Amino acid sequence: MKLIVVEDEERVASFLEKGLRAHGYSVEWVPNGQDALQRVMDPGISLVILDLGLPDLDGLDVLEGMRQRGSTVPVLVLSARGRVDDRVKGLNLGADDYLAKPFAFEELLARVRANLRPRAAASRGHGLRRQHLRRPGAA
Repeated sequence: MKLIVVEDEERVASFLEKGLRAHGYSVEWVPNGQDALQRVMDPGISLVILDLGLPDLDGLDVLEGMRQRGSTVPVLVLSARGRVDDRVKGLNLGADDYLAKPFAFEELLARVRANLRPRAAASRGHGLRRQHLRRPGAA
């Protein structure tokens, strides 16, 4: 699965790339909002990890632009803006998840997996199915 990391800080982007690649993900680093708006429209992208403090565009503008263009790719916002109103605004604008910096890599990885689950199930043809459970001892 291909992930896009939209992050202007090279040190943070490198840390994310190395960690995610070590767990089997293909990762592309995009350091600014304008390039991100172009790259995230690629249908081969499985998830976007989006910083908000970009040099040319605010990450929320990138997010809004993605959704206005019809992109349904999951977006995990990763930002130093961690107040409740910041998180709510990001989620209301179309983010699928929001993680404040500083963060634990293990939590980021768990959130990446959780956000990719619906896509992985759909690609295997396993949509949500109602299963009938039998109570123990029932005939």
